[in-house]
Amino acid sequence: MTGGADQVAQPEAGPSLLLVEDHALLRERLARAFRARGYDVRTAANGLEAVTLAREEPPELAVVDLKMPVMSGLECVRELAAIDASIRILVLTGYGSIATAVEAMRLGAVNYVQKPADADDLIAAFERAGAPPLAPTEVDYKAPSLARAEWEHINRVLADCGGNISEAARRLGLQRRSLQRKLAKFPPSR
Repeated sequence: MTGGADQVAQPEAGPSLLLVEDHALLRERLARAFRARGYDVRTAANGLEAVTLAREEPPELAVVDLKMPVMSGLECVRELAAIDASIRILVLTGYGSIATAVEAMRLGAVNYVQKPADADDLIAAFERAGAPPLAPTEVDYKAPSLARAEWEHINRVLADCGGNISEAARRLGLQRRSLQRKLAKFPPSR
């Protein structure tokens, strides 16, 4: 018998995914779930680690947490997009606002998902990113509450100030500490 008959066919590898999340438990849970779905997963605990991994071998997909120490998620998105513009980047956050979503998209993200989210939610978000936008009649529009509108305005001003809380507080006419308290809260629901 020749050597060819003894070889076992290797399963085709799924898409490569870089998972960037500073919370170890969530990072490992998501990594396991993606691996179970056939993805080739590498993980990073912060943005600098993610950039290093992406320079070695750019992934096809990346999931980046927005709030991380060392390098923010928005900075990480910018760096990953600069390494390889074809990386499809999804931003994951527990502190969502329209301003940060718009900024993430401007920097190269394809979509934005709020926590809590599981692997299926993230995969669906990647799929929606490739779909055409909804027609106006398909959108179920609800006007945001006053608290939600305030949250979005604060985050828009903060983004305009490049994340400088002191400058944003000055522009909003708030004390710096008051603004920090507002930012520490979860965003109000619609």
